Amino acid sequence: MLTFLHAADLHLDSPFHALPPDRAAERRQEQRQLLTRLADTARQAGADLLLLAGDLFDSQRVRPETVQLLRQVLEELDMPIFLSPGNHDPYTDNSPYCRLPWPSHVHIFSTPLPERVVLDHLGAVVYGSAFTSPYRMEGPLAGFHAPEEPGTTLGCFHGDLSSPHSRYGPVTPGEITASGLTYLALGHSHTASGLQRAGTTYYAWPGCPEGRGFDETGDKGVYLGQIHEGQVSLEFIPLARRRYLTPTLDITGRDPVQALEEFLHTARPEDILRLRLTGTRDPDNEPDLTALTALASGYFYSASLSDQTTLSQSLWARMEEDTLTGLFLRNMAQRLQHAAPEDRPLLERAVRFGLAALEGREEPT
Repeated sequence: MLTFLHAADLHLDSPFHALPPDRAAERRQEQRQLLTRLADTARQAGADLLLLAGDLFDSQRVRPETVQLLRQVLEELDMPIFLSPGNHDPYTDNSPYCRLPWPSHVHIFSTPLPERVVLDHLGAVVYGSAFTSPYRMEGPLAGFHAPEEPGTTLGCFHGDLSSPHSRYGPVTPGEITASGLTYLALGHSHTASGLQRAGTTYYAWPGCPEGRGFDETGDKGVYLGQIHEGQVSLEFIPLARRRYLTPTLDITGRDPVQALEEFLHTARPEDILRLRLTGTRDPDNEPDLTALTALASGYFYSASLSDQTTLSQSLWARMEEDTLTGLFLRNMAQRLQHAAPEDRPLLERAVRFGLAALEGREEPT
């Protein structure tokens, strides 16, 4: 049985432009810690080899401390390591892959054409290639077929399955089928694909192991794989220090502060949240977003809240009246029906103020 760890898209030294400078520096340091967690996972699992399928760095400009830690971590791992540079970190004369010496058990693919590396002690062969510029119109598997031979054949490539016309190394299901590989370790997609199969070839994208924004939400990690008699199994191993999450909190019939406090008891403080308040509320129980955001921000690494609740039906009880109040409510209900989600809270507030004025009541707070 062959055991491997498959990771991709670490994007080390990402700029984190949306964060203040101190927070951005902290997040880059946390990204570097991925390397240690990755190595610890490989050791604890007893992995026979490590496959890194591209975009290890976010760009060609890499901080010295990042490269130093990467070399140290890889040097201390006692297993073959294969790295296929991607579109963010292509193999060029200026890349750290080319300029610096690397441990002898680390093989960095350096050409667009697939290279073949034989691992006699594991009864395995590994194929891989590299981006040599930020774009690659021809897919890494175009015209490729691994010859039949005893043992396990693995591929380590960076490529995009989303479109055959992609500029980022398009890969098609037909090419995967024709590859003849036992397992194809891919990078580029930042969402874990689960174990897939085309023909007799198993393949997967592990996604990025650490989210960097709300387009990379949820658990992030790597795949621990095993191959036995041509059959492949994968286990997803979460590695992210922080998760980006977009949960909802239903406050129907509840005090918003109490509902949020109960939610905090079930959440991880290290995460980054965009929390949406949902459900129905009474006209006089509008959530205080400023106070609620302050409460959540004091618990999470970062948090923002939005009010997507709707007013309870009691507010619209007079809508069918043949009165000015009924006309007002019917008009506002129609506007709300066609309003964009971000405009609804303001329109609902206008309903409350307008209804209070028409009924001669105190203005809502």
